[in-house]
Amino acid sequence: MTEAPSIASARQVRHPVRVAHLGLGAFHRAHQAWYTQRANEAADPGSGGAGWGIAAFTGRSPDAARVLAAQDAVYTLIERGPDGDAAIVVEALSSVHDGADTAAWRRVLADPEVGVLTLTVTEAGYRPGSSAPARVLDGLRARFEAGAGGIAIVSCDNLPDNGAVIRDAVLALTEPGSDLDAWIRSEVSFVSSMVDRITPATTDADREAALRLTGLADAAPVVTEPFAEWVLAGDFPAGRPAWEAAGAQFVDDIAPYERRKLWLLNAGHSLLAYHGLAAGLRTVAEAVADPALSAELERLWSEQRTELPFDAQTVDDALAALRARFGNARIEHRLAQIASDGSQKLGPRILDPLRARLASGLEPGAARLGVLAAWSRHLPGPEVRDPGADTVVAALRDAHTPRDRAAAVLAALAPDLTDLIEPLAERIAASDPATHQGAHA
Repeated sequence: MTEAPSIASARQVRHPVRVAHLGLGAFHRAHQAWYTQRANEAADPGSGGAGWGIAAFTGRSPDAARVLAAQDAVYTLIERGPDGDAAIVVEALSSVHDGADTAAWRRVLADPEVGVLTLTVTEAGYRPGSSAPARVLDGLRARFEAGAGGIAIVSCDNLPDNGAVIRDAVLALTEPGSDLDAWIRSEVSFVSSMVDRITPATTDADREAALRLTGLADAAPVVTEPFAEWVLAGDFPAGRPAWEAAGAQFVDDIAPYERRKLWLLNAGHSLLAYHGLAAGLRTVAEAVADPALSAELERLWSEQRTELPFDAQTVDDALAALRARFGNARIEHRLAQIASDGSQKLGPRILDPLRARLASGLEPGAARLGVLAAWSRHLPGPEVRDPGADTVVAALRDAHTPRDRAAAVLAALAPDLTDLIEPLAERIAASDPATHQGAHA
């Protein structure tokens, strides 16, 4: 049998590197790289302007760079709708690098032709002591020393006001009053963005699908949903791709869009993950097909929507789209993937809207407390991926009553909300497998 040619053979153009990226994972390739590909395709070929190529660096593991480098950084993006697959070849990545290659990192960031640095380092990448802010600062120092001019840094992680978060994290590492500190404050723009595109982990079946769709061998395809959204707020002192050609929105105030995404989609994912795993389910689609979990999800959304700054019809439309997206059984979005790093995710997804609801004089919401209760059951399990939760895991293992468990959760996530220990303890007691089964109670 003849071996299929590599996806590398599909490259038709290599754009000059004008964007750097940190966090070379599936989501970046389904989202920012796809938007950049669409922007390059939409550019007027007679304008004489160069396209925007991306130099992408891995975050924690070099594996993605190694696999992609072997196929010239070209890959297949499979849009998986409820009725079928569509494949496109993405060549927006001009080069890929091991994140540990500091020489390459500094060289790229010191290049005056590079005008944008995008980040997908997950919520955990912003916590104190994480490496991402130090790596950003290292690149900015190289740019400053080279006299390469200003740059825009675009955070693409699920945190409110994420541009300000990375700005504060970087400046916390600079020497106050130094020339570098002053240059960053005056020449570097930290852009906040809201990103949305469900992108599950790639499987061997997905690699087979890519080969079937394109006739080309691809060890690193990306599967994603047809839906995509990107909303950005901030300045780009050195230019940017025309991402609006692919539907990106540029706004003055990003906060309402961030809340809509975090409080509806991301919070819904967390609810389904912790309740669904406890019920023995594997994917988002399986979880929303469960009547009890679907009802609990609707309860959560009814609680979350009261504090959103949108009219009722806008929220209704957003929820209708989410029901269709969550129910797409052909997107195998694994609950275990969503459940990771809950200690970093639950604050903006569950606790921030809970605080807003309390400030409005409303009850905290039983479904929100149910997510925290389900998380408390999930944490002591054998397959938890949440390095930031080590302290609360130890406390939960020593907790002997629902009240002890509630106190441990709130001490870790929200010390300002200890008035909720009793209602949270009631939800934890109701989810005890000896009596009920979480959302199935």
